[in-house]
Amino acid sequence: ALAHLDLSSNRISGWRHAEVVRSCHALTRLNVGFNKIGAEGAEVISKVLGEAKVLAHLDLAYNKIGAEGAAVLAGVLGKCQALAHLNLTGNDIGAEGAGMLESVLTECPSLAELDLSGNSIGAEGVERLVDVLRNCVVWCSGSDSRG
Repeated sequence: ALAHLDLSSNRISGWRHAEVVRSCHALTRLNVGFNKIGAEGAEVISKVLGEAKVLAHLDLAYNKIGAEGAAVLAGVLGKCQALAHLNLTGNDIGAEGAGMLESVLTECPSLAELDLSGNSIGAEGVERLVDVLRNCVVWCSGSDSRG
């Protein structure tokens, strides 16, 4: 059974192909980074993530999901109990989106790595995460070096 699927850098905007995830019950690693799926694509993929019971690695880097996409994902990622690595690099989620992800950190007991680099979450975004980060062991890169 297919365990790893990499669809990164394929110009899949507004990703409507989430059925791929639904049909791959053994999928442990999914990479759809660098596709600019936007908030619409994040919503589509969130509809099937709850069924991805063994998904351990999810890479959504550089997809321009914004705060709206982060909110949609935050609502479902807690159902991914095996999720250990979540890469949201470069999605312009800002402080608002970072705040939405607080629930992911508390609801995903196996989450070991969260990459929020390049999201311009700033000090406000870090403040929104700081209370939950005190209570868990998570690697988190909260803002890019450009400020």
